[in-house]
Amino acid sequence: MSRVIEVVERYIVPDIPEIDLPGEDGIPLETNWHRIQINLLVDSTRQHWHGRTDFFAGGNMFIYYSLRQARSKDYKGPDFFVVKDVDGTRDRPAWITWEEDGRLPDVIVELLSPSTAAEDLGTKKDLYERTFKTPEYFCYNPDTRELLGWQLEKQRYVPLQPSARGHLWSEQFQVWLGLWEGDYEGIQATWLRFHDAAGRLLPTGEEAERRRAEAEHQRAEAERQRADAAEAELVRLRAELERRSRDG
Repeated sequence: MSRVIEVVERYIVPDIPEIDLPGEDGIPLETNWHRIQINLLVDSTRQHWHGRTDFFAGGNMFIYYSLRQARSKDYKGPDFFVVKDVDGTRDRPAWITWEEDGRLPDVIVELLSPSTAAEDLGTKKDLYERTFKTPEYFCYNPDTRELLGWQLEKQRYVPLQPSARGHLWSEQFQVWLGLWEGDYEGIQATWLRFHDAAGRLLPTGEEAERRRAEAEHQRAEAERQRADAAEAELVRLRAELERRSRDG
């Protein structure tokens, strides 16, 4: 009688070594505008996807994508990025890919400056295209007000074509990215903002709350005016009844 011998191979996966992984380098951003613009993009994303917890929006924090990179301290940190289909309720000091099931950003935005433009348009763009394979990459230069964008097609970045207003469409967000002149956090400047498919500016969280408060105020005022009109009509009717009673 023949026998079947089953051979089971066992593989031992070594533990990932403990490596110090700082969240950011502590170096101040180029300008106060850069810091506020990052806040605006995070704010806009959270408002756009209000009520959802399946995404993470971060800014000015390191992304760790390989142990080699972590060991060599080759820190990489986009100004702003979004990762979809992840647990957005958990806070992270840095984005550590091997702790996130291999997930990497779906959208990256770099805010150019004289000291970073060459890297943002060169080595970083290559990294996001070839290693991260980030579907959409945007660059905005506040000095020239130039907005550039690329979409990953067949493993290569293809430039996005602007609309007549100079906006770029984001498939990942399903919004237009475009410039807006106005006040945010007390600073009057030109900002990169989200616009809906019809080109209308999408509100930040504070703007949306202000709109809700204004709508509630208008509703309450209309209700007060209706009540005042009803009260005035009641007074008129009573006076009319009293007059008729005296005349009769």
